[in-house]
Amino acid sequence: MSPYRRTLAVVMFSQVFSGAGLAAGVTVGSLLAAEMLGTTSLSGLPSVLFTFGSAGAALGVGRLSQRLGRRAGLTAGYVAGALGSAGVVLAAVLGSVSLLLPALLIYGAGSATNLQARYAGADLAEPRRRGSAVSSVLVATTFGAVAGPNLVAVTGRIASGWGIPALAGPFALAAVAYALAAVVIFALLRPDPLTSALAAASAPADEPPTGGPGVVAGVATMVLTQIVMVAVMTMTPVHMQAHGHGLSATGLVIAVHIAAMFLPSPLTGYLVDRVGRTPVATAAGVTLLAAGLVSATAPEGSVALLTVALALLGLGWNLGLVSGTAMITDAVPQRSRAKTQGAADLGIALSGAAAGLGSGVLMAATSYAALSIVGGLLALAVIPFVAAAGRRQPDPAATTGGRWSSRP
Repeated sequence: MSPYRRTLAVVMFSQVFSGAGLAAGVTVGSLLAAEMLGTTSLSGLPSVLFTFGSAGAALGVGRLSQRLGRRAGLTAGYVAGALGSAGVVLAAVLGSVSLLLPALLIYGAGSATNLQARYAGADLAEPRRRGSAVSSVLVATTFGAVAGPNLVAVTGRIASGWGIPALAGPFALAAVAYALAAVVIFALLRPDPLTSALAAASAPADEPPTGGPGVVAGVATMVLTQIVMVAVMTMTPVHMQAHGHGLSATGLVIAVHIAAMFLPSPLTGYLVDRVGRTPVATAAGVTLLAAGLVSATAPEGSVALLTVALALLGLGWNLGLVSGTAMITDAVPQRSRAKTQGAADLGIALSGAAAGLGSGVLMAATSYAALSIVGGLLALAVIPFVAAAGRRQPDPAATTGGRWSSRP
């Protein structure tokens, strides 16, 4: 098995565990906070803490990976996620809010590392295969992310049997899952894909000529699609509840949305590699506009149309993430790639936090329809960024066999 295929297999295996760790805790975080704080007014606090913890960890994991390799960076991130999860469980047992809050912050490191792992999949990929490499890692995450929420009830019963609050059970699962992901990466991610890629890219011809327009376009694509996705997704359950839809209908809409965020990844990766980064990023903006228009015009009682809208929202995000990741990986030299990728994910996390907070304010001041339309129009801002980059930097899909090379 080639180093490239081995790396991809190991990272995908670890993502099954980390996806479960991410989804299990996030599913009940707000409920646990409400129970321990004695009020629902601060139940959104875990999401804020997850996000800021994820933002800080994204930068840290990226810098550590640049200095010591992906194996060290990803292992450290998953260990931090496991410790944060265990801290939440301990806080629940002790009834300690002062321990709960920093533990939730540290728990966010697992989320950041889960997202950073997609870059490891692309480290040894040839430029023409980077989209497929990234998409493979994202699909692997789906299996764990689907299993995690479905184990909430089981882990709650097990936790109760051990004298642990039921809502802390999923965080115990997250601690185990993140620890297993760390073990897989530490034990099996050899040779390190980033250090191997650095060694293979020692000749000037192996390095992309500049990091400017491609980085700007890649970051803009991922940040803008993240803002639109988070803003509309966050307010959709609120909109549905306000118009009499039950939890089952809301759960269906969100489940379809999450599936659309990850399951199309193989097709997205194929298109990024064969059609090009720029066309797929442009399609992300157009798809998100369509999502905004459908959600804005859907009748209040139509679960079917809201489901279509949220599926388009998830698909648009997926198109933006895979194409944006490929653009950044193409544009940045190996010697600074991981650090730049970490900074990009910091921007994604912070923009998501801002979108989550701002969406409620905008909807309260206007309406869900206005929020959806504004989001759809904002997504079109992706197009000028990628068009400008496309004029200044070649797209590997259009220059297969060109002067950039990476040895798998």
